[in-house]
Amino acid sequence: MASEELAQKLQRRLQLEESGAAVEGEVEAVKGAAAAGELEERSCLTASAGAELSAKLCRRQDINEGAAQPRLAAVFNPYTEFKEFSRRQIKDMERMFRLYDSGRDGYIDLMELKLMMEKLGAPQTHLGLKNMIKEVDEDFDGKLSFREFLLIFHKAAAGELEEDSGLLTLAKLSEIDVSIEGVKGAKNFFEAKAQALSSASKFEAEIKAEQDERKREEEERKHRRAAFRELKSAFTQ
Repeated sequence: MASEELAQKLQRRLQLEESGAAVEGEVEAVKGAAAAGELEERSCLTASAGAELSAKLCRRQDINEGAAQPRLAAVFNPYTEFKEFSRRQIKDMERMFRLYDSGRDGYIDLMELKLMMEKLGAPQTHLGLKNMIKEVDEDFDGKLSFREFLLIFHKAAAGELEEDSGLLTLAKLSEIDVSIEGVKGAKNFFEAKAQALSSASKFEAEIKAEQDERKREEEERKHRRAAFRELKSAFTQ
């Protein structure tokens, strides 16, 4: 009886060991498959990263060799980049830009520039319009961003546009007063602006002085009226 019970226990132990070995084998197989999958995934990621790095290096080489242009930042601050213009002038330019940006996409394309020049009374040929855009088209997309639009007036003020340039015509005919001196170069332009600012400051100072003088006169009149009332009250008592 004892020997049969012992035999059953040994058989049971043997079955458990065999099943345990099978489970362990399955676990190892699963681990091996997972490791292989992870290795394959890492290889794919490495290949992808390598391709991306290679593309960036190729583009950098093209830029260095002049075969490609660097991408410009999409966002810029016109007030810090175009310091020669006052905030009011830039606001005027922005209003004008939005007026002719009929597509509301942040650009003035060829047809919108065509309409703009017609409205200004200086229509241009198709080739002339393309040349106008080309003069300030830094990203070669065939249309004018707001920054490129500001460049028109920057170049006009600095005397960097040819006399027969369509852009110079645009700058002269626009309602924006870029330079009272008539676009004679950057030196004259900036000197004129400094003089205008100085004149404006002097004018504001004169106005303030007049206002202060009127306030003093009004205060003196109030004091005189109060003194008169006191004197009159003394005589009527």
